[in-house]
Amino acid sequence: MTDNNETQLTLEVPMELTNKRLDQVLGRLMPQYSRALLQRWIKDGHVKVNGTVMMQQRYKAMAGQIITVDVLAASSELMAKAQPQNIQLDIVHEDQDIIVINKPVGLVVHPGAGRNDGTLLNALLHYIPKLAQLPRAGIVHRLDKDTSGLLVIARNLMAHKKLVAALQAREVKREYQAIVRGKIIAGGTINVPIGRHQTKRTLMAVIENGNSKGREAVTHYRVIERMMQHTYIQVMLETGRTHQIRVHMAYIDHPIIGDQVYGGGMKFSKGASVELRQFLLNFKRQALHAAKLTLIHPTTNKEIEFTAPLPQDMQELLQLLR
Repeated sequence: MTDNNETQLTLEVPMELTNKRLDQVLGRLMPQYSRALLQRWIKDGHVKVNGTVMMQQRYKAMAGQIITVDVLAASSELMAKAQPQNIQLDIVHEDQDIIVINKPVGLVVHPGAGRNDGTLLNALLHYIPKLAQLPRAGIVHRLDKDTSGLLVIARNLMAHKKLVAALQAREVKREYQAIVRGKIIAGGTINVPIGRHQTKRTLMAVIENGNSKGREAVTHYRVIERMMQHTYIQVMLETGRTHQIRVHMAYIDHPIIGDQVYGGGMKFSKGASVELRQFLLNFKRQALHAAKLTLIHPTTNKEIEFTAPLPQDMQELLQLLR
C-alpha cells in the first residue's frame, strides 16, 4: 500500500486475490474498515480501478490492477454526521502524533447501525476538533463495546498511514487478559480461519470448510492462573479478526465468562457460592481486557509499550473465583 497524495491510498491487487470481488479485495487489503462501509464507498464512487471509477462491488479484480481509494472523501459523510460530545477519556499517553486511551466497558468505538452518538469517535472530536480531518477521527483499530483496554489513535495523517500499515504488517503487538470457563492445563495456539456465520450474519464463526470464505486467524494463549473451574489467561493476537478471541476460545470449549454471544449462556460451576452466582448473573460483559499495546512510534521509530491495569469488575471476579 502506498500514497498518491494526502487523501488517497493506492493498493495493488496481489495474485492471491485475482478474480475476487472488488469489495472482497478491499476487505482483505483494508481490514480496519468494515465490509459494509467499503461497499458504500464503492457505490458512492470513491474507488477507482486503474484510474477509472468503479461503482460495482461485484467487479472481479485482477492481479496487478491498481486500486485507489479516496479515504478522506469517503469518510466525509460519516464525519459530517458525527457531532463532538464531551465524553470523558482515560488517556494513557498523548503526544503530537498519537493518543493512547484505556477504553472503558460500554463505550462503542465509532458510530454504526443503531448507534449515532455517544461513541469514542464523538468524544475524540470534542477533545481534538482537528481530528475531523482524518478518516474516522484517527481511529485505526477497534475493541468491542464490552471489551475494555488500550487503543491507539492517530493525531495526523502521517501517523494514521503509518499505524494502518503497521497493523496490516502485524507489527503492532496486542496482549489481552481474559477469564474463561474450564480449566486449561497449558498454553497453546489456535490457528483456524474465521468468517461470517452462515446464518447469523452479524456474528462471526470458525470456518472449517475449505470452500467457505474464512480468513486466517491466529491466537496464542498462556495460563496466568488456574482456579477450580476457570482459568485466567493471557492472549496474544497474531491477526486481528472481528471477535477473534471470543470466537477462538469458544471453539476450544473455553468461552470467555460473560460473553452473551459466544459463551453459550450462563453456567455455574458445582459448589459455586451464592455470592459468586449473584456476581455472575450481574456480570453482563465478556471478561476480556486489552492489557498491553506495543508499537513503533510513527515519528521516533522507537518501540513503545503501554499497559492498562485489569478493571475493577474483573479483579472482583477473580477474587470470587479463587
